[in-house]
Amino acid sequence: MYESVLVANRGEIASRIIGTVRGLGLKAIAVYSEADAELPFVAEADEAILIGPGPAAQSYLDVPRIMEAARRTRARAVHPGYGFLAENAAFARAVEDAGLGWIGPPPAAIARMRDKINARNVMKEAGIPVAPGVSAPVPDAAAAAAEAERIGYPVMVKAATGGRGIGLAAVYDAAALREAYESIRRAADGHTGGDGILLERYVENARHLGVQILGLADGTVLALGERDCSVQRRNQKVIEESPSPGLTPGLRERILAAAVRAGQVVGYRGAGTVEFLVDPATGEFFFLEMDTRLQTEHPVTELVTGVDLVEQQLRIASYEPVSFTPGPPRGHAIQLRVYAEDAARSVPAAGEIKIWEEPVGTGIRIDAGYAEGDTVTRFYDPLLAKLCVHGDDRAAALARVRAAVAAFRIEGLPTNLPLLAEVLDAPEFVAGAYDTGLLPRMRGAGR
Repeated sequence: MYESVLVANRGEIASRIIGTVRGLGLKAIAVYSEADAELPFVAEADEAILIGPGPAAQSYLDVPRIMEAARRTRARAVHPGYGFLAENAAFARAVEDAGLGWIGPPPAAIARMRDKINARNVMKEAGIPVAPGVSAPVPDAAAAAAEAERIGYPVMVKAATGGRGIGLAAVYDAAALREAYESIRRAADGHTGGDGILLERYVENARHLGVQILGLADGTVLALGERDCSVQRRNQKVIEESPSPGLTPGLRERILAAAVRAGQVVGYRGAGTVEFLVDPATGEFFFLEMDTRLQTEHPVTELVTGVDLVEQQLRIASYEPVSFTPGPPRGHAIQLRVYAEDAARSVPAAGEIKIWEEPVGTGIRIDAGYAEGDTVTRFYDPLLAKLCVHGDDRAAALARVRAAVAAFRIEGLPTNLPLLAEVLDAPEFVAGAYDTGLLPRMRGAGR
């Protein structure tokens, strides 16, 4: 196994990775911006190196600075976490070209799956269900209107290389389509680094599932169960749980098999997630995308499997066998994303954390990026922590997570903890009968 690992990320995911790296007796190296100098992950690393000012483009997204940090610290491998450069095939190649270990999937797999249109075509050819849609980028608004008529409204308009809920919109008529097309075209040009536009059938009030896969060094692909991430606001995930309360055993088996097939088709190695939508009206499921990285919600899978996914990433990247025997999930896990935000207006917040008191107890896990006295800036995603719980069954996990939310005290800036408590008490969520429309319905936002 690589004896030293540079973590090319920040906040809670950097702390998460550093914990496993050090726990395995390896050297953990952090990189940090001027804005993050006092955050916990910097102190937790064996060595930390400043890579630039607060703006991500001048620090965490600056490939030459990160590669120079790896050279100066004599790192033997790089773990990108998620976000930033995690799904950047050029960065992965730069790491490998420098003779370092890349703790992620092959650059070729990243490149193939980055473009959603290409990913759709690859999966369709492999016999994995995809929603009705296009097989090539839509060149202009007139072509989009013609394709939408063929597909049938409502349709989803997407930037082909977008991510994290950026560059997509559901539309229900031709007028809205033209407006969305032009808006997303501008977003694609300015944010995602590509100009391809994808149209596909919009599955209303779907269940959104992610299957955790591991591609082993010998070419085997394993599925470690699914995560239900249907509780979303503006296409951003808020709550995840595993197993999904909305799947029959037969449907679960088919979805897991499709995820394994997807990994095999692209020669996947390491940790990744294959995402699907389930149409509640028909029970059909459709491939959505493949996330070629460790996902934010990976702790729920770890809690029900007992598998440290970061450890397995390190082993696979070193061409070592994994350290577990696959088996059925044990109990139930729920994860809440705790954000610094004005939840009523859905806008990020910033400021100093005056009080930070975490809940403690059996079955509670907190992956935090901040502590009392730290300052949350506007340079980065406002995720403060992930509150995760495990119980013997869903009812036990739900009771435990409600108590944990009530006990989690953060003061000095607004957070979404009250919103999370509201969702946990919503009858649809309690019954496990929710879908991607839950939060809009709760907020009276309609479509």
